[in-house]
Amino acid sequence: MATNFLVHEKIWFDKFKYDDAERRFYEQMNGPVAGASRQTSGPGASSGACADHSELLVRIASRKVKNQSLRGVVQELQQAISKLEARLNVLEKSSPGHRATAPQTQHVSPMRQVEPPAKKPATPAEDDEDDDIDLFGSDNEEEDKEAAQLREERLRQYAERKAKKPALVAKSSILLDVKPWDDETNMAQLEACVRSVQLDGLVWGASKLVPVGYGIRKLQIQCVVEDDKVGTDLLEEEITKFEEHVQSVDIAAFNKI
Repeated sequence: MATNFLVHEKIWFDKFKYDDAERRFYEQMNGPVAGASRQTSGPGASSGACADHSELLVRIASRKVKNQSLRGVVQELQQAISKLEARLNVLEKSSPGHRATAPQTQHVSPMRQVEPPAKKPATPAEDDEDDDIDLFGSDNEEEDKEAAQLREERLRQYAERKAKKPALVAKSSILLDVKPWDDETNMAQLEACVRSVQLDGLVWGASKLVPVGYGIRKLQIQCVVEDDKVGTDLLEEEITKFEEHVQSVDIAAFNKI
């Protein structure tokens, strides 16, 4: 009965055999390590410690390979540097001025005042040659004349354009209130009298009758005048000449155009 019970149990009785086989495999791959057999021998050794130890061995082997490759690179660099130094030495020896000579000190004598050379008297022939030389030249004179003519032509054209351009005329818009004497005044005749005033620079516009009170109406009329030709005083004076119809003239609005 006990034997049958142990058959169904999952117990690894021969695990130490597999541990020994794994240890011998890694020793063949990486070489024997002291104390490894004692740590892994026996059926009680854990598989985790064996795995950590094998990982450490793998890392050590990879480090060795990297160190060997780095040593090779360093040796190559040292060889290249030595070759460059040898070439530099050969070039320095082959150049003609490779030895730097110390600059020699020069003794400077005290400064002496140098007298200017005496001028030779000019001969009559040299004076004639100097007189023949035209410093300004005839070409410059011709250019100055052409520039003056061009400037005068442009000024003349500008004056012509300015004369042709119409001058701006200052104008004003005036709204007049023309009041009659009473309600019996004929407003149509009053308006005709006002429009009969004709002056240079005066243009009459629209008009209308505006009630004032007690049946009296005033005439409100628009006009446009040129400021330089017609003034408000002159306009009032001309309208008030019609004394039979007009009592007074007032300026209701005055606007510049």
